[in-house]
Amino acid sequence: MLTKKEFRRELRKNQTYAEQKLWSALRNRRLEGKKFRRQHSIGKYTVDFFCYEEKLVIEIDGDSHNNIGSIQYDIDRDDFLIERGNKILRFTNDEIYYHFEEVLNEIKNELSPHPNPLLKERE
Repeated sequence: MLTKKEFRRELRKNQTYAEQKLWSALRNRRLEGKKFRRQHSIGKYTVDFFCYEEKLVIEIDGDSHNNIGSIQYDIDRDDFLIERGNKILRFTNDEIYYHFEEVLNEIKNELSPHPNPLLKERE
C-alpha cells in the first residue's frame, strides 16, 4: 500500500495530457504570480491543483468522473473541502483541450489581484 506521499508522486508521474497542459500554465507562479501545487493533499483527499494563498482547488475531470460512485465521491470531497474554506473550480478534459484561454480566464477571475512590484505609487 502506498503512503500519501508515494501516491501523490505516482499521480504526478502519470499526469493526463489535460493536467500537463494546465500545469504548464500554473507552475512557477506563471498565472497572476500565484503559487500552485499539484497533487496536493487536503485531509484524506488529493486535489489536482491547489493555491494555498487563495484556498483555491482546481480539479480536472475526465470520463471516470461520470459514473454514480465517482459523482458521490466528488460531492463528498467537495463538501469536505468547502467546509474548510476552499473554493473549487472543476473543468473537464474537453474544456482544457478546446477552451484553454477561457479556463485560464475563469481561474484568473477567482484570484485576488497581485500587485505589480514594477509599478510604484505616485504621490
